[in-house]
Order: sequence, then structure tokens, then C-alpha cells
Amino acid sequence: MTNIVPVKKKYIIGTRGSLLALTQCGQIKDQLEELTGDEFELKVIKTQGDQIVDKPLWQLEGKDFFTKELDAELLEKKIDLVVHSYKDLGSDRPQGIKLAAITKRAYAQDILLIKKTTVEKLSQKTEFIVGTSSPRRIVNIESQLSQFLPHGNNLEVKTKMLRGNVNTRIGKLVEDQYDAIVLALPGIERLAITQSSRIELEALLEGMTFMILPQSIFPSAASQGALGIECLEDRDDNGELLEKLQKVQDKDTVSEVSRERHAFANYGGGCHLAVGINVMKAGDYYLHVHRGAVDDKTVAEIHLEGSFPSPDKKTKAFIGMPASKLEKDGELNEFTPCRLLKKTELKLEQLPEGDTLISSSYGMNNLEKASGAIFTAGTKTWQQLAQKGLWANASCDSLGEAYLENIRNSKTLEIMLGANRSLNILTNEEGYSKYGNILGAYKKEILELSQAEEDELLNCDTFYWTSFSQYQAYTQKYPKIAEGFHCCGLGKTLEAFKEREISVRPFSSITEFKNWFKK
Repeated sequence: MTNIVPVKKKYIIGTRGSLLALTQCGQIKDQLEELTGDEFELKVIKTQGDQIVDKPLWQLEGKDFFTKELDAELLEKKIDLVVHSYKDLGSDRPQGIKLAAITKRAYAQDILLIKKTTVEKLSQKTEFIVGTSSPRRIVNIESQLSQFLPHGNNLEVKTKMLRGNVNTRIGKLVEDQYDAIVLALPGIERLAITQSSRIELEALLEGMTFMILPQSIFPSAASQGALGIECLEDRDDNGELLEKLQKVQDKDTVSEVSRERHAFANYGGGCHLAVGINVMKAGDYYLHVHRGAVDDKTVAEIHLEGSFPSPDKKTKAFIGMPASKLEKDGELNEFTPCRLLKKTELKLEQLPEGDTLISSSYGMNNLEKASGAIFTAGTKTWQQLAQKGLWANASCDSLGEAYLENIRNSKTLEIMLGANRSLNILTNEEGYSKYGNILGAYKKEILELSQAEEDELLNCDTFYWTSFSQYQAYTQKYPKIAEGFHCCGLGKTLEAFKEREISVRPFSSITEFKNWFKK
């Protein structure tokens, strides 16, 4: 009996001609060929957005600058499918074109690139010029970036128009047309993954360092990092191509970007919109971050979406922060602080080779010995490092070490930092980690509370814990506290509560917790 060999189909993918467009389409081509056994071929099509590079897109009349010509070829059946950066696709698509798949995004963040020699000269500067033409980046960078730069208090951050494809933009930084530039990390990452484009990228990034801008302060564009694949809605193939394209769809990315695009539309949409919007699936929850400006009004929203336990009552709350911090914020009368634990900084003789993660302000003085990249657990610690004149490269953004590990695995970072880097974690001497080597940067000491302090604590029914070890110390000394309603952030503390099946209500930040408690 003769075996019937399936007929290999051939499909044409329409693409823009930039290095990034060709690279990401080539990666999708390889995926589809592996998953379907069919043949996919690229066809380069020039778009208006590629040809106009002397003005920001938001200053131009019209829309769909990167898609009109591709749409026309698809509708005329000259190509079978198109791979877009999903953020380039407007919500109002031509009739007859169907969104077939949204691919998995590994990264959505923006990356700031800067020469190492420029970092060394920051203390001598009064002005810092960043290349970007994105309205949301302009608003957020000019208002927020100085807090994250060494000697930023003395710097006025300004933006200057930057257009062109990725390699052209980095080339302008190489030529010192800017102090730094900001680009979408996912685009550079795709160039770093494919060997042919990586070679060109390696040459451009020689002598550069970076900053992965934290989403909580500099949220990316809605849909950034995802690719959208379109085909004709009424193809005469009984849905065969559509079924094949859906093999590369990622349901988590779909759920994130659908929320981002909904918020984008609610703000008015369009390439002139000066609001960054990022939604990240974090376990069972979705973390929403919106920041920028609309109609000269500041937008700054961070909230968590999900199903949460509710307290029977909330009359008095404990927050695991020092009394000095709550007093500084004028909230010592509203919330009970952490008085049971005292932290004492420890001095390390040296730091092993590799990257360093600092979990809090304790241990900052040890960072002068760091040899690799410096990462922070949250943005407050990052700002404190900047005030000390230290350059930080990225942050866990209060989302835990797994979030940072994904950043550290970036091929773009590998080009600038090298491969197989170890991670040193400056934290509590009794701390633990799945991702790195614990170095004791501080120790905890359990104190005795006065009767008044003890009464105040035991009168609390709601508790916000900043670490699981803090929860353990308190409940060991005061077992009654375990009966309270427990809350925490989204990082390692939440993970520890869930592993032990202790009911906990997560929040995006202490600020969100405070607002929730006061309602």
C-alpha cells in the first residue's frame, strides 16, 4: 500500500523592509514551517511610515502609516498573511482582514541605551538629552527619568526627535547625537536572537550600557512586544490557513494586550496619545499600569485585577514599614508600624564576580565592590542608589526575583554583559532564593514591645507584610495575629504565603493597600 505524502502548501508573508521587520517575520516563518510542514516566503513591501523619517508620526495627517500598503496587498490577494508589530495596528481595521493570531511576548519594556563613557560624565552635566519621538515616552521620561539617573538632581532631562529603524537609531547614539536613546526592548531582543541580525547589533552596542525602564514608572505602549498576524477573512480554503496561524497564538498575551487596547481606546487612542499602558498577568491576577498625560491632565494609575478574599472587618491596619517611614508620610496615627524587628547593616569584605541584586537600602555601601550589572528589588531603592551616584540597570519592580530572572535571560543583555553570569543577592542574612547566591547585607533582631505598643498591635485586624519572614516573626511571638486578614505585594512574599496555603490578599503596592483600607 502506498503512503500518501501530504502536499506542502506555499504561503507568502508580507513584510516591511527594515532589519527588524525582516528578522521578526523570519522568526515567525521558521515557527510556522516547523509547526505546519508548509513553506512560507517573505515579500518586502514599502510603507509610508518607513519613507517619512523627518517628522514624528503624531505630527502627520492620516493613520495606519505602517500598514496601509500591506493591507492593500493582502486585500488584492498578492500575499497570504502579514506579520505586524501589534502596537502598529489600529482598532479600526479594513473590512475583510482578520486578526488570525497574537504571538507570545517575552518582553514589553522599554530600554534606555547609553554609552558607558557618558555615564561616567553625568556628574559634569546639567542637561541630559534623550532620543525619542513617542509622546508617552516624552511625557514620562521628562517628568520621571532624572530620579533614576546618578546625579539626576542636577540634570534637566529633555527629549529630542528620533526616527528611523532600530539600527539607524542606535547608530545616531553612536554618533553622539544624543546622551541616550529609548527603544522598545522586544524589537532589539528579536534582533539579538537571530544570528545574522545579532552580528550587526553587537557592533552597534559596543561600549554601551543600559537601563530597563521599570513598567511601574515608564509603562510601555499598549500591545508592545506582541506580534499580530493577519490574513483574509474570506479565504477560499475552508479556514485552513487560519487554523495553521493559530498554532502560534498565546492566550496569556492575548488576555494582556486585549486589556491594554481597551484602555488605550478609552483614553482616545491614536499615535498622539501620551499614555503608556501595560498589563501583566501575574499568577491569578492582572497588574494594570497607566501613566502619562491626557488633555494636560496627569494619568498615574496602578491597580490589580482579580478575585480576592475580603475581610470580615477592617478597623485598624498594621503596615510592615518602620515608624520613621510612616511618620515621614504623616501616617503614623493611621497605621501601626513595624516596631518588633530592627535591621542592622552588615559590611561585606568583597562581592563575588557577577550581577548584584540589592533587596533594600541596607547594603548599599557594599555596591562599590560590584563588578557586573546592578539590579534593585523595587524603584525606591533604585532612586536611592541614583542619589548616591550609582547606575542601576533594572529592577524586579516589586514583582519578585522570577521577573528579574526573565530580564537577565535577555539576549540583548547577554551582548552587553556576557553570558552565564551569576547573581549575588544582598539581603537578610537568613534570606533564601531560587535564583542566586545570598549575601548577608543586614541582620534582623527581635525587640521587646512596650505594653502600649503591644496593645496597639493586637488591636489590628488587617496586616500588610513586606516579607514572609516578617510575618513569621510576628506570628511566632503573637500567635493571635495569624487569625487576622493578611495582605502583601506581588513578589516573593506572595509566593511564600501561597506555598503554605495561607489566605492572603495581594496588592500592586502599599499605596494601593492604603487606598483600599481607607475606603
